Amino acid sequence: MPQLNPSPWFLTMLTTWMIFSLIIQPKLLPFTPTNHPQNKTNILNKSTPWTWPWT
Repeated sequence: MPQLNPSPWFLTMLTTWMIFSLIIQPKLLPFTPTNHPQNKTNILNKSTPWTWPWT
């Protein structure tokens, strides 16, 4: 089995990473939902502490 030269594979990996990060990823970013905390109301749930069985 012949041994492959790593140099073209490194260039291939580098170009695919650049294509993904510069072209594909910015197109995918508008579809990711973002969290807007300023639109949410602050709800405080006052709960009673849990009673432990051995006390």
